[in-house]
Amino acid sequence: MNIIITIAVTALVVLYAGLFKAKKALLPITIIGLLTALGFVAVSWNSDQVYYGMMQMDNFALAFSAITILGTLFIFLLTQNYFAKDSENIAEYFTLILFSLVGIVIMVSYKNMSMLFIGLEIMSVSLYILAGIRKSNFSSNEASLKYFLMGAFSTGFLLFGITLIYGATGSFDLDAINRHLVGNHTSISPMFYSGLILMMIGLSFKIGAAPFHFWVPDVYEGSPTLITTFMSTVVKTAGFAAFLRLFADTLAPLHDFWMPPMMVIVCLTLLIG
Repeated sequence: MNIIITIAVTALVVLYAGLFKAKKALLPITIIGLLTALGFVAVSWNSDQVYYGMMQMDNFALAFSAITILGTLFIFLLTQNYFAKDSENIAEYFTLILFSLVGIVIMVSYKNMSMLFIGLEIMSVSLYILAGIRKSNFSSNEASLKYFLMGAFSTGFLLFGITLIYGATGSFDLDAINRHLVGNHTSISPMFYSGLILMMIGLSFKIGAAPFHFWVPDVYEGSPTLITTFMSTVVKTAGFAAFLRLFADTLAPLHDFWMPPMMVIVCLTLLIG
């Protein structure tokens, strides 16, 4: 939890520094905040902390948190030359990327379906704004609108899938869902299978996996270069972690059901995505 708090506080400090025109302080503040968050990752290793049954900072979550924080840190280190040409909205860039990172850390550490949705939407809302942050640029505005529409569309699939899984198991908790699958392996409700497929589609839309990737070229082309870099690296990593935690762990008892469509998605993404 200290990791999330540190990143969120850093985002707020950067935002206020931008209000006072302290543009030269933005990058140092951001780097210090992200390095502090990495320090908390190192301190928390092997602790396996669970927060109110909603988030679990196990080594899986900490490893992906470290990867995404490091990726974001490297992207920020590239901003000095990037913003030398375009210094408009620099504080907003930094703040929104950091808030997006907050959502990403929640995504890789969720222990409850509701936290997956919350983390995903915190990340997505920040990215919608970042994609269209160049208000006078038509391509940027178009990218933001397309990203928002497709994001809202995929959120519907995801929420419907979560609802069906809750209806079949009576819980949002990943461990409770796993116990239900193990204890009722031969009598699982068809509602659960429908929810699983809908969640797979929703998450595939979010990370741009084929064949649900048709929004990606226009959004990446119209977004600022820095944001495209962030979306194509750090955001993809977070989506992979969310997939892995849900399917390889919680839904492992049903691997015979979800593995074939997952293999199709992976192969299509490698070939045409």
